[in-house]
Order: sequence, then C-alpha cells, then structure tokens
Amino acid sequence: MIRWRLCGVLLLAATVVSCATAPPTRVGNLCDIFDEKGSWYSKANKASKRWGSPIGVMMAMMYQESSFRATAKPPRKKILWVIPGPRLSSAYGYPQAKTATWKWYKKSSGNWGADRDKFGDAIDFIGWYNNQSKKSNNIALDDTYRLYLAYHEGHGGYAKGSYRQKKWLVNVAKKVSARASRYQQQLKGCEKRMQRGWWPF
Repeated sequence: MIRWRLCGVLLLAATVVSCATAPPTRVGNLCDIFDEKGSWYSKANKASKRWGSPIGVMMAMMYQESSFRATAKPPRKKILWVIPGPRLSSAYGYPQAKTATWKWYKKSSGNWGADRDKFGDAIDFIGWYNNQSKKSNNIALDDTYRLYLAYHEGHGGYAKGSYRQKKWLVNVAKKVSARASRYQQQLKGCEKRMQRGWWPF
C-alpha cells in the first residue's frame, strides 16, 4: 500500500515538473504566454527593471534561441554522416548561453546559483547581456536588431562586423526585432492585469 502511494506521489511530482518546464503552447502573443506561465511575467519584469532591457525584447530573443524550451541544446555533429558526434557548442537552456559566458554572468551579476534551464535566471541573463552590449558596443537597450546580433556574435564579433558576412543572421535579427515589437505592443494590452498578479502561482 505504501509502495503504491509512493509511486503515486512520484508520478504526480514528475507530472508537475513536466508541466512547469514545458514550453508555452501559444507563442505568438506575449499575453497568452504570461497567462499560461503564471510566474514568468514577474520574473521578466524583475529582470527588465534590473537591467533596463524591455520585456518584449528579452522574450523575443529567448524565443529565437530556444523556442522557450528549458533544456534546449545545439544539434550534434555527424561522424560519417550517420553517427552522432559532439554538440556544436556548449550552449544550453532557455537562453542558449555557452558555459563560459554563463560563468561570466554568474560572477558579474552575483547570481552564483543560476541555472540555464530556469526561466528566471535565463531571462535575467538576457537582460544582463543586453546591458553589457550597451556598455561594450553602445547599443540602445530597445534596439533589438543590434542587440541580437551582439548576442549571437559576441561583443568582439559585433564590433568587428562579423555579421555582415552572414546574410542569414541579419535576416534572423530582423525577425527577432519584428517579434519584439509585436510582443511589446501586445504587452501594453495586458500589463496592468499582469501587475495585479491575479494568478495563483
């Protein structure tokens, strides 16, 4: 009897964790995302206030990087076109942050216990990185297009203009910028409700 109860508890816990980390089902509207993921708005708002990066900008960048998947990883290289080899980089989690950059973030921000697969830490990282892009590359915190290029290429790569040889990346940055604008506009219609914190999470 006790064994069955224990199994039930473990199954329930696994279900709760799975639901908590599953990506939102409607990603086209920021209000829908925050309605589904009850704690995400408060965490995104906290990061925005801390680093000055607009919520829509950070959320659009996160969507592009991981589609809001907590444990997203880059694909593996193929050995002899078939055998899975090592991954293309150490990028991981919601922000697809590389291990070295994540260590820099933890040291710089003081968030030593941060994890890339936790939304609150990930959105704070993106806000922090955008703030670094402002300091290093003089990019405005609402300039999603250039912020994303710096996020992808690194501050040194952006300064050298490495993205100019990557038409595909320029096109992606334009898409991220357009999504950020939509997200910011959508947020205007529901932010007061979000700030009231009516959700039970």
